[in-house]
Amino acid sequence: MSKEIVVPGELLTAENKQIGVHTFARDGKIFADCLGIRNESHDRISVVPLRGKYVPVENDVIIGVVKNEKFAGYDIEINSFYPSFVSNKDMREPLKVGSVISAKIVKVTEMNEAELGMVRSLNDGEVVSVTPVKVPRIHWKKRLHVECREKWNRFQYYGGKKWISLDPRRKHARSRGNHSAYRGIFSRRKLDA
Repeated sequence: MSKEIVVPGELLTAENKQIGVHTFARDGKIFADCLGIRNESHDRISVVPLRGKYVPVENDVIIGVVKNEKFAGYDIEINSFYPSFVSNKDMREPLKVGSVISAKIVKVTEMNEAELGMVRSLNDGEVVSVTPVKVPRIHWKKRLHVECREKWNRFQYYGGKKWISLDPRRKHARSRGNHSAYRGIFSRRKLDA
């Protein structure tokens, strides 16, 4: 992946590729529609925005907060401009407003509304927001993610939010989020809790 920063309206490619998020096509060419980092593969091109809200993508696992209870289910806040919903039929136990959950996005409609499934409740912890562009940076270093999961039983980054189950982890997680743009941050920092 190229780490080139692009500006709105900048030409990304004239090749025949599938357009991804934060791109648009005009006259057979693909352009960026926001300030962000170019993300290109052999058949697809997209832009990861440097700032902004999370855009739901099918099969993403997210962390959300129950905002409203309805007859058919629950509205979930997932740090997105678009609403998300989980049906009562997908739940083993009822949720309470304010509960924190982890869920998989099973469907995204044409209006970017996310339908959630595989819901589980997260307890005894807190949610810390992360700029969505920094989430992939943290996942690129899989070794770090595995080490964190071995040391700390719940340390997850999904959909622009982190779930941390104990207080000492909060400082470490915020440090990762605040400094993830620096080269070598993962080799310089220790993972001691």
